[in-house]
Amino acid sequence: MPAQRIDIEQFLSLALLHPVLDVRSPGEYKHAHIPGAHSFPLFTDEERKIVGTTYKQNSREEAIKVGLDFFGPTLKQRVIEAERIASGNKILLVHCWRGGMRSAAISWLLDLYGFKIYTLAGGYKAYRNWVLAQFKKNYSFQLIGGYTGSGKTELLGALKKREQLIVDLEELAGHKGSAFGNIGLPPQPGQEQFENCLSIALYSCLQASASTPIWLEDESQRIGTVNIPNDLWNTMRKSPVYFLDIPFEKRLEHIVEEYGQLDQEAVVAAIGRITKKLGHLQAQQAIDFFRENNTVESFSILLRYYDKLYAKSLQNREGLDKLLTAIPAEQTGAANLEKLLSINKV
Repeated sequence: MPAQRIDIEQFLSLALLHPVLDVRSPGEYKHAHIPGAHSFPLFTDEERKIVGTTYKQNSREEAIKVGLDFFGPTLKQRVIEAERIASGNKILLVHCWRGGMRSAAISWLLDLYGFKIYTLAGGYKAYRNWVLAQFKKNYSFQLIGGYTGSGKTELLGALKKREQLIVDLEELAGHKGSAFGNIGLPPQPGQEQFENCLSIALYSCLQASASTPIWLEDESQRIGTVNIPNDLWNTMRKSPVYFLDIPFEKRLEHIVEEYGQLDQEAVVAAIGRITKKLGHLQAQQAIDFFRENNTVESFSILLRYYDKLYAKSLQNREGLDKLLTAIPAEQTGAANLEKLLSINKV
């Protein structure tokens, strides 16, 4: 049976159950892809370039012949690889850039072998249009606010364990949201891949319940090297904020515990990146204290700096008096779960 073309909503629903094969080139896949998709390139990056050049300089027919020279000798190995990925699954989803010849070629082969194949109408380009549309939706968000060191991420994790709907922006961004947020972590995804992952996270929440609010951390728009899309950011800025009002000393303890054992030179380099905003004198003091293993004094300087930044961001929010609910607390993180949920129900 020939491959069946389906729209993006159908494709994503089936992707929850069956493997997705991205037949674009390795370079295209590396730049950004549908989360969970397997790279299954019809051509290498160099082969794709050659076929494209032939198409432009000669003709479509000549480009197809060149492509067949690359594709033909690999047929058996592609079937073997598809079987490995499928792992007993007889249904595979296939897409290329625009739903054209690359996905058609792979679909023909795998259909011939006996797989049931669904292809994405419009390809990855259609998926990207869908991604951008997700950020324009009118979500019901609830934000966990609080100064640095409040343990907002831990609280978000506790909400997830309680089966609340959450989207962990820092996890998706691969960054903890400050000058120190990338220390000890793998490189961040690119902007496009971050958006892809974020859109799927939001979509999953809506699939679970379209009416239940989604918990997020009250983040800056920029998280390391990626940005929360403008439309989504605007929705966040209009959403209620549950502000954890935790004493400075408790937050300082939390920060020292979390960051105090990090690589010394990495921390010093991070302080260096905010020297201009922090001030040269305070930056040097923070560095000197850290080199002397006096992490309490070092992070005390840094925490005051970040408190000022967050306070400014908070005060710049339109309608803050109606959006903000303060939650006085003596502990950081997940210890505030019950208090947050009880206030949220009122």
